[in-house]
Amino acid sequence: MIVDPDRDRMRVLSSRLLSLHGVLLDRERRAYEERHGSVASRQLLHLLLHDEQFSWLRSLSAMIAKIDEVVDADEPLPPQSVQSAFRETYRLLKSGVGADFQDKYHLALQDSPDVIMAHAAVSRVLSDTDSGPGTR
Repeated sequence: MIVDPDRDRMRVLSSRLLSLHGVLLDRERRAYEERHGSVASRQLLHLLLHDEQFSWLRSLSAMIAKIDEVVDADEPLPPQSVQSAFRETYRLLKSGVGADFQDKYHLALQDSPDVIMAHAAVSRVLSDTDSGPGTR
């Protein structure tokens, strides 16, 4: 078995982003259910894809899918793909770019210890790569 540290780092990033997404989705689901009543799990995907209240999470969903596509490819991982994934993650979560996502994300960070913990887990992966060339 070939050891591929970049692919492993991307897998860890994807896993932590997926956990963060899950915490954010649970939080948004609770807010939705307070206004509209209980939502079955099968309806949640439809809401995530089509309802305006969940639209801010789609940029994070797309980022995770993009990372997984690169990680799961049979070809070698181009270094620029790894650098790009870490830069885009940093930009989305920490830079203030992406107004709708940023506004709601900052509210979630202020409101939920679970979001803070998941954010910290992603931040640790990002900071592990800060010293690498071109990761920002």
